[in-house]
Amino acid sequence: MSLVHDVGAKALHLLDPEDAHNLTIRALAAGFGPQQMTRDDPVLATQIGTLALPNAVGLAAGFDKNAEAPVAMLRAGFGFVECGTVTPLAQAGNPRPRLFRLSQDRAVINRMGFNNGGLEPFAQRLSVRPKAAGIVGANIGANKDSGDRIGDYVTGLERLWGLADYFTVNISSPNTPGLRALQTKAALDELLGRLAQARTALIANSSDVPVLLKVAPDLEEGEVESIVECVLAHGLNGIIVSNTTISRPDGLQSIWKAETGGLSGAPLMTLSTQMLRRFHEVAAGRTALIGAGGVASGADAYAKIRAGACAVQLYSAMAYSGPGLIATIKRDLAARLKADGFTHVTQAVGQK
Repeated sequence: MSLVHDVGAKALHLLDPEDAHNLTIRALAAGFGPQQMTRDDPVLATQIGTLALPNAVGLAAGFDKNAEAPVAMLRAGFGFVECGTVTPLAQAGNPRPRLFRLSQDRAVINRMGFNNGGLEPFAQRLSVRPKAAGIVGANIGANKDSGDRIGDYVTGLERLWGLADYFTVNISSPNTPGLRALQTKAALDELLGRLAQARTALIANSSDVPVLLKVAPDLEEGEVESIVECVLAHGLNGIIVSNTTISRPDGLQSIWKAETGGLSGAPLMTLSTQMLRRFHEVAAGRTALIGAGGVASGADAYAKIRAGACAVQLYSAMAYSGPGLIATIKRDLAARLKADGFTHVTQAVGQK
């Protein structure tokens, strides 16, 4: 990462975390930020469903909730960018403060509550983006006070169809009461069944795009098996493992460690990778897996890939290192793949 970006990241730490984040988004949307000047190393190319990615390192949802800066993040070097979570209606989210830096732990706790501007401005921004810039996904969710949460997901899919390159169904945020209950077998079957119906109708008039499911790292015994079978039964294309955790690993040092919300960053790496490995064992190659949670280095990304991920996502690490981190991660990941004799990242997936 350049000295300029390093100084910028440190300066932002003098601000309230949420104010710093909002300022970062505005700066990126205005054209500031790092830009990759060279092509990605071919060893990093991968595939998610029908999507050919120039590299296997993506931006996780939550960074760009309102699709304001996806092109800037693609130019920074991400292989794909996921915007959202977006809900049908705009909502303010939970009261502030709701975002906390655990600097000693290289972690973040958030209880944002799906704060976003709603589907219409999100759709408008996606409609005018230059598609040649790269792959942009939409992470869709439900409004907190919705009378039909499953209907909210269907609304998001239908409104953004043709505008997003892929969709992620987010049922794993801990900050919307009751949302994670959609991960239980009966509720998930109903949700994915209704989405499959809507998708079938949409495909009749346009081309198909991948649809993924994002799950929590705090699943109970037997839930991994039921989730995988439900995903396969309803024709989804992959699973993102994982969202933030409601657990608090031993050893956290920050004064903010007891704050309510989802924990992300370095302390999530072990838990999320263990859950990813479990999904890889159960899925047995039948669906794509994307590894998220704690990725902050090429070594972390490589560990996710070796645990079964065909691609990885990151977000929280940028709170400490800035957007320039992506170049460092890709360079290190490419070196590790080549050192182990791999000529393509897909060859390393699940290779213990």
